[in-house]
Amino acid sequence: MTTQNVSTFSAPRGTYDLLPPESADYLAVREAIAAPLKRAGYGYIETPGFENVELFARGVGESTDIVTKEMYTLTTKGGSRLALRPEGTAPVVRAVLEHNLHRGALPIKVWYSGSQYRYERPQAGRYRHFSQVGAEALGAEDPALDAELIILAADAYRSLGLKDFRLLLNSLGDRECRPAYRARLQEFLRGLDLDEDTRARIEINPLRVLDDKRESVQKQLTGAPMMRDHLCEACKEYHEQVRELLTAAGVAFVDDEKLVRGLDYYTRTTFEFVHDGLGSQSAVGGGGRYDGLSEMLGGPPLPSVGWALGVDRTVLALRAEGVELPEPSRTRVFAVPLGEQARRTLFGLVTELRRQGVATDFAYGGKGLKNAMKSANRSGAAYALVAGERDLAEGVVQVKDLDSGEQTPVPLDGVVEELRRKLARVVERCAE
Repeated sequence: MTTQNVSTFSAPRGTYDLLPPESADYLAVREAIAAPLKRAGYGYIETPGFENVELFARGVGESTDIVTKEMYTLTTKGGSRLALRPEGTAPVVRAVLEHNLHRGALPIKVWYSGSQYRYERPQAGRYRHFSQVGAEALGAEDPALDAELIILAADAYRSLGLKDFRLLLNSLGDRECRPAYRARLQEFLRGLDLDEDTRARIEINPLRVLDDKRESVQKQLTGAPMMRDHLCEACKEYHEQVRELLTAAGVAFVDDEKLVRGLDYYTRTTFEFVHDGLGSQSAVGGGGRYDGLSEMLGGPPLPSVGWALGVDRTVLALRAEGVELPEPSRTRVFAVPLGEQARRTLFGLVTELRRQGVATDFAYGGKGLKNAMKSANRSGAAYALVAGERDLAEGVVQVKDLDSGEQTPVPLDGVVEELRRKLARVVERCAE
């Protein structure tokens, strides 16, 4: 029998492992983004990591890079075609419709956190497996809802200490005014010198050409008709209300007439958060209104708005600004047993301290006193619990201050209370 050497395996290209202590930053970002959503009445939703391929083809759009180039697809043994989830909105709408949530109180306000998968060329800020926190408000056409979601995202970034992000804002019109604009834009784009793939995109979704990042394309877009000049009165009024609400809330934005985002389902409000410290992958999050997506998926009209914020890119943005997130709760007490009896006794005390809310660790593996005390010091604990046979015979445990080196015998039945008192004093001193 041969043993497989696990060191011969590595994470797939374009993916990453989150490891302590850096992983604490990713958890902090997820929690910071979720916190304002919870306060605003958004409930948690979780959908499968894979869905029917057709869900994304219909919802995200046949012409998008996500569907044509980036989806990971597979065929099950039963012949079903599935895709790893490349984005979160279409699955959320599918779940809402499947479980008839839209027949209850509206709007339905939900948030999610999870991994997405896209086959892209890996680079800093662009991965094939990445993490997002998203929020969706379904079932109401109200500029206040659009503004609410944008404000919640901006507040989440601010709570993390992020400063150098910008909010780009645009309106893509609706089914009343966009068809005429679409025809005007197609007419303009057909006269440009574009490659075959881009010319094909003109016929399917010409707005996506405005979002083309290639300089050779952008140079030719000078003088292209813009949606803002073709908005109907209803869309103009709607967009102006969103802008006024954001301004009143102190959320600065930049009007970006070329902002269209990369998904076909967006209507009216469209926005993106960008950060200049990330290089070419400057978007840290974005979203918009998608009033027709439910109908694309075979459901009833369900006007909705939402966003997704990239956890990975937000962490990169924080590091670009030199923002250090608060350290997670660290070990406060470290138990060092000397002998088998002490091992059992101190393990019981460790369990009790943890149940009392005190972060406590233990010298595992039968380490000698010297090595165990090295582990205690490395843990960052304020106090060590040390006990041997003589201590237990006297009914005490030694409580050692790892900063001063002072050691005090404490009766076994008073150890938990004494440590809680000592740690409270440490917190008070730090607060002064």
